[in-house]
Parts: sequence; C-alpha cells; structure tokens
Amino acid sequence: MAYKMNDDSVPQANTASSGKVSYVEAGEGDAAQRIDNFLMRVWRQVPKSHIYRLLRKGEVRVNGKRAKPELRLQVGDKVRLPPIRLEQVEGPLPPSRSLQSAIEAAVIYEDKDILVVNKPAGIAVHGGSGLSHGVIEGLRASRPDLTELELVHRIDRETSGCLLIAKRRAALRELHARLREREMDKRYLALVCGKWTLGTKKLDMPLKTNEKQGGERLVRVHPDGQSAESTFKRIESYGKWATLMEVHIGTGRTHQIRVHAAYARHPVAGDEKYGDRDTNDALKQAFGLRRMFLHAHSLSFIRPGTDEPFSISAPLSEELQAVLDKLSAAGKSSARAG
Repeated sequence: MAYKMNDDSVPQANTASSGKVSYVEAGEGDAAQRIDNFLMRVWRQVPKSHIYRLLRKGEVRVNGKRAKPELRLQVGDKVRLPPIRLEQVEGPLPPSRSLQSAIEAAVIYEDKDILVVNKPAGIAVHGGSGLSHGVIEGLRASRPDLTELELVHRIDRETSGCLLIAKRRAALRELHARLREREMDKRYLALVCGKWTLGTKKLDMPLKTNEKQGGERLVRVHPDGQSAESTFKRIESYGKWATLMEVHIGTGRTHQIRVHAAYARHPVAGDEKYGDRDTNDALKQAFGLRRMFLHAHSLSFIRPGTDEPFSISAPLSEELQAVLDKLSAAGKSSARAG
C-alpha cells in the first residue's frame, strides 16, 4: 500500500512494527528533503543509527533504486520502506523529562511556522557523537503533535543562544533558501582573549574540517577549504584581559568564529579546543569563566510566506553576564589605582 506525504501529516502506515514492506509517495511538502531526514519523520521511534544502517544496506529504495543519505526527494518519488520490528532494534531511551523541560523553558518565540530557542550551553542541537539526544529530539518528544519539526541551522554544543527551528516543511525550505542566499543575519557575542587592536575586521578565510582519531572534528584555515566570512566589531575592552566582540557571520561553517578568532590571535575565551589554556585558566580563577564565551545573540530574516522582517535576540545567561561585570569592575579598579 502507498501513502502520500504532505506538509501537514506523516503516513499512517506503522512500518516500524508491521513486519511488511510498504511504500510512501513524496508529496509537495517533501520536495528537496534529504531521504535520511524524511525517514526520521516517518520512523520517529527508530534510532538514527538504525536508519543509516538500512540506507547503507540498500533496503530503502527510491523509484526502485538504492538511496544514499544525501539523496533529495522530488514530488511523486516512490519510497520503499522495509519492515522494522521495534523490539528487535537496539537504540537509546527517549529524551528525559528534565531535558524536555529545559528545552521548553528555553523557547523565547513561537508562531505557526517557527520557534526560537535560547539554547543553553552544554546541550547539543541534535543527537550524535556519543550523545543520544539534543534540542530537536527533546522538542519532538515534548511536542508529538508537531510532526515536521526540523533544525533550520546549527550551533556548537558549547555555544548558547538563538537556535531557529521550523515547524512546517514549507517554512523550512524557505528559510534554507534564505541561508543559501545569505539573506539571514546572524550575530554573536564573543569574549576574545587579549586587547583587540584590529578595529572592525572582516576575516575571509576558507576553513577545512579534518577528522582526528576517535572521530573528533578539528577545523583549520586552509586554502582548499570552504569559503567562510566573519566580521569582528569591538563592543568593549577589558584592558589586557579580554575584549567583547560582536561577530557577524556571512557563512555558517563548523567552528567558524572560534577558528577565525584563534587565527587572528585572539581566541574565544574559554575555548578548550582552539583557545589558550593558560589564559583560560587565568580567566576562570580571576573572573569565574567556566565555559566558552560564545553566544548566538540575534537572528534577522524575512518571515516565511511573507514580506515581513523578523528580528529576535537572546540575552546572555546570568553566568556570562557575571563574568562581564567582574571584568568591568576590575577595569575600573585598575583605572582608579592608576
């Protein structure tokens, strides 16, 4: 039996427990969606690792042909879904109630098309790399009625701030188009080590990602990398210790701000991967900085399906604001002593 997907529903075939092969026809709401993301919507209870295993084995087919994870669907594509028995699938437990509650408490805006989370530092945007769950899994668990929740973009696990999620496939496609055309304004607050003396500086440096042993990703400036643009603008200087910067990114590469800041010899304060260990230890001891000081401060774009501009900002956590207050107080004390 074939089931047609659309913008408002998922197929009613319970292929994850029926023990039978079934077929799904891609509708307009599925156009341009990757097959792996499509399957995660259809098989909401099936672990991501098992879905990729089925794709590698060729058990998922589109129009009779084996489908790789990056294949993008077109309207009318016929997707073969192999039978899965959930009791035979080993996978992670569902997101904890505490994670779901933390994510729900962090939602700072919502309408029929989108929601914005002020993501706390330490929570990943999605499961993987040793983590079973992240923001998107937590939201899907707490809001089972929203069947099309998808991340519009990503931010690092250690980074806090604005994270945009689409509630409908039509909105997701439009927002992804804005990202591709660089029509979404994304700004960060970063505390960088040392006194910034470069003025407003645009760093247009290509970045290349390498896999280290154990699967850890390491990004570096490299001529063979992908284009990456970051513009750093000084907001406030705290003497020799650090400088608060606003960073506007024209692209969204992995670890982009962190690598560009380190390349400029002003690494992000508290960054354990690309930063300076001695400076990080000193900032921790003197000012209580116990995490990386990088915060996705604001997002601006045109609302999906309209010509209306939309802007939102997420305040700094009390923890990061306390660090700035201590740095400012130390600077005033130094000025009086001088």
